[in-house]
Amino acid sequence: MTTSVFHLPENLAAKAEPALIAEDEKHFAAMAASLEQTYADLTARLHAARQAPAGELGHAVERDNEVHRLTARLRTLRRFGLDLCLGHMVPADGSPPVYIGRLGLTDGEGGRLLLDWRSPAAEPFFGATHANPMGLVSRRRYRWTRGRITDYWDEVFAADEFEGHHASLDDQSAFIASLGTNRSPKMRDVLGTIQADQDAIIRAGSQGALIVDGGPGTGKTVVALHRTAYLLYHDPRLNQRRGGVLFVGPHQPYLNYVADVLPNLGEEDVQTCTLRDLVAEGATAAGETDPEVSRLKSSAGLVRAIEAAVRFYEEPPAKGLTVETEDADIRVTAADWALAFEAAEAGVPHNEARELVWEELLTILADKHEVSLRGNRDLRTAFNRAWPLLEAADVVADLWSVPAYLRKCAPWLSTDEIRALQRPDPRAWTVDDLPLLDAARQRLGDPEETRRRHRHEAAVTAERERKLRVVDDLREHADDEYGMGLLSMLHGEDFQDVLVDSAALGSAEPDLLAGPFAHIVVDEAQELTDAQWQMLLLRCPSRSFTIVGDRAQARHGFTESWRERLARAGIEQVELASLSINYRTPSEVMAAAEPAIRAALPDANVPTSIRSSGVPVRHGPISELDAILNAWLAANEEGIACVIGHPAFPGTDRIRSLTPELSKGLEFDLVVVVDPDDFGVGIEGAVDRYVAMTRATRELVVLTG
Repeated sequence: MTTSVFHLPENLAAKAEPALIAEDEKHFAAMAASLEQTYADLTARLHAARQAPAGELGHAVERDNEVHRLTARLRTLRRFGLDLCLGHMVPADGSPPVYIGRLGLTDGEGGRLLLDWRSPAAEPFFGATHANPMGLVSRRRYRWTRGRITDYWDEVFAADEFEGHHASLDDQSAFIASLGTNRSPKMRDVLGTIQADQDAIIRAGSQGALIVDGGPGTGKTVVALHRTAYLLYHDPRLNQRRGGVLFVGPHQPYLNYVADVLPNLGEEDVQTCTLRDLVAEGATAAGETDPEVSRLKSSAGLVRAIEAAVRFYEEPPAKGLTVETEDADIRVTAADWALAFEAAEAGVPHNEARELVWEELLTILADKHEVSLRGNRDLRTAFNRAWPLLEAADVVADLWSVPAYLRKCAPWLSTDEIRALQRPDPRAWTVDDLPLLDAARQRLGDPEETRRRHRHEAAVTAERERKLRVVDDLREHADDEYGMGLLSMLHGEDFQDVLVDSAALGSAEPDLLAGPFAHIVVDEAQELTDAQWQMLLLRCPSRSFTIVGDRAQARHGFTESWRERLARAGIEQVELASLSINYRTPSEVMAAAEPAIRAALPDANVPTSIRSSGVPVRHGPISELDAILNAWLAANEEGIACVIGHPAFPGTDRIRSLTPELSKGLEFDLVVVVDPDDFGVGIEGAVDRYVAMTRATRELVVLTG
């Protein structure tokens, strides 16, 4: 390198002393050379992989996987360059410093330049404390800005502290100061600042469900995202071929905010979504306006009633029928129907099982009467009535429009409850309908699947026949022994499938959110109802979850323990981990926000802030809103502000306008909360006030009208 990687401001000139950074400079020069060679090697391998013939299906899959893997690694290396490096740790045994990176990296001779942050050997870099140094003398973390180091901070764990060690003298003060740096529309990179309490949770095993409970600013979202990347690296059971990982966030602004985090960690195959995204109707579903209806639909029991709703259409006819044919009248008895319906195997969706039942019925009648009824219109009509193709929306809509049907499927409901669930437009979908629509779709399967499969099989047959005609034509004109032998081989049964590229004939796009997934991460999980949990349980048979939330931020209350709550939802094997240190929110803001939640929840898990912004919380009239925002913009060239609770405020590129609910999980330099007393009464109002106030990382202003 011709230019130093360090670009420290004048006020940090002492940190630029050669004794402090010379070893780093040498290491980064070696990294630069290795990266240049790695870029070239990966580019060449990628080109070769793309040019390789597809060959057989297995080889084609291997080639595609290799192209995907090489592309992802090359993209990550290009995204970061030298700032792949997070920092280094100095072992107490006198061995050279170990540099930690987003990815592993070696030099041309196989020497280790970067140790992947997820490897067990890298754990001390994140987990070491003064009470438990984990074999380290010191640790250094870098702050990168546009590919240059603009600050770093050292922590020394030796008993003699800094004496004899090449370390800057500010210890953790630079880290504490970094917590208050400007926010942006995307979550800033925080991998280099993961703390010991967070790292311990990130590296916990994936068996069963791990609950991560913590108040505002404790890094729950950081833990959830980095744990996702860690588990994919560490646990081969979670790789994409075995289901992969699903990450569920509370709302779309949150997903937009964290969108870059996993790709920056080298993980690009994780599916991310909100609960709305799991169901097609979620895009337009409205909120439920009737609290009683919302309560009824939030139960897991009503979701399980979908099974009875579908089974209603899988009961064999109690009466037989006579089918006329050219030769004789064929009697189809109730016993024939019952035996055919038994062909529907448990676990096979209704619409897919339909074909099994139909084929079984034809077989039963053929064995008894020695006649094929496959083309008999009367029998097909009767079968369509006995085992109809069903749409999920139709089944759920019938529950809200046919009281007798709902009573049959959910007999525990009272007459008043059944009446409350009926509505004039049964397809006016609400958010609370989504778990039932999802359960119905999972239980029914795609009603188009059978038709699509038949069309596909017909297309494959037609294509095979066309190509065989070509072979026959060539065979007629072959004039040597070699040509005759080749064409005879092509005409053989073993080569008929090779002649047809069935994949090229097209198929339905897979539903990437349908599952099953090997592991699911859920952020802001305190808001999920029992019914919504069923949506996730359907997609994760292993019950392997990371569940992140704060009981004190549950808008509809959370009086149970986490274990009780999840057991009721259907998750039994759970472990609980708590975060209690608030890294984000200044103590001035927390002092103002704490009474807001304590008024409704005296035992709320309010975390302890470890830093002060020096800026007191301000109060004033709403007429000052524009002046406050203009003054902030003039004084701050960077950063993001947010106005919460003022729907009329339009928002700009640097000033967001959100409801308290949609601000959950986000953070801003300046937060202006407008008329917090109007957020509501009871637990919902208290939670909304608490959430809104704790979004601030520097300054909070409360305005009233």
